[in-house]
Amino acid sequence: MSKKIYVGNLSFQATEDDVREMFDAHGTVESVAMINDRDTGRFRGFCFVEMPDSEAMAAIEALDGIEKDGRTLRVNEARPREERGGRRGGGGNRGGGNRGGGNRGGGNRRDDYGGGGGRGWG
Repeated sequence: MSKKIYVGNLSFQATEDDVREMFDAHGTVESVAMINDRDTGRFRGFCFVEMPDSEAMAAIEALDGIEKDGRTLRVNEARPREERGGRRGGGGNRGGGNRGGGNRGGGNRRDDYGGGGGRGWG
C-alpha cells in the first residue's frame, strides 16, 4: 500500500527531478505530481509524492522542516481532497438583497387596484 505525501513551500524553480532526488534517499518514489496553476501553467510551489507506507513515514520525519533553496519545507501525509461541489470559484455573500426591481408585494401592481387594464386608475 502506498501513501501520498504533501510537500509544500517548495521553490518555484523546483523540478520533479529535485523532488525525486530528495525523497529517493528515504525509499522508493512511486510518483511525483507537481501542481501547476491551471491558468498560467506555472508551478505553484507544492507537489504530492507517493511512496510505500513504511518508507513514506521515514521520509516525512526526515524532511519536514528542512531548509531547501532558502525555504522551510512542509512535508506531511496528504489529506483527502475535499468535495468542491459543482461550482468553481468563490465569490461568497451570494444571498440576500432584493434584486427584483422593488416590487415586494409579490403580484401585479395594476391588479392590486382593480381592473385597470392599462387605462389609468379606474
